[in-house]
Amino acid sequence: MFLNWSELLGTLKRSSNLLGNSNPKMLEAYRNLAAAQGSNGALDAKTRELIAIAVAVTTRCDGCISSHTAAAVQAGATEAEVADALGTAIALNAGAAYVYSLHAMEAMQSLK
Repeated sequence: MFLNWSELLGTLKRSSNLLGNSNPKMLEAYRNLAAAQGSNGALDAKTRELIAIAVAVTTRCDGCISSHTAAAVQAGATEAEVADALGTAIALNAGAAYVYSLHAMEAMQSLK
């Protein structure tokens, strides 16, 4: 197992006060941003969490993976749905690598 995901999730919850005690306005703003997510009702909670898991993978955030996977499970996401969202993340990362490879080739040509 890469990580103990339950333990990581608990550690994140317990550690939030470390930042909150030093910078309460920042923590409050972050919590307000998270609370505002989905406030227009266009996407259901499960869909938002599936998107969040894919974004967490592309940003390489283990804490985000643990919290949004737990929220997706709570929202009723299946393993197949999570796998499909992860396939999108994989494809996007490959696409981004391709586009930035084109940037590198352009840089190479212009810097010769």
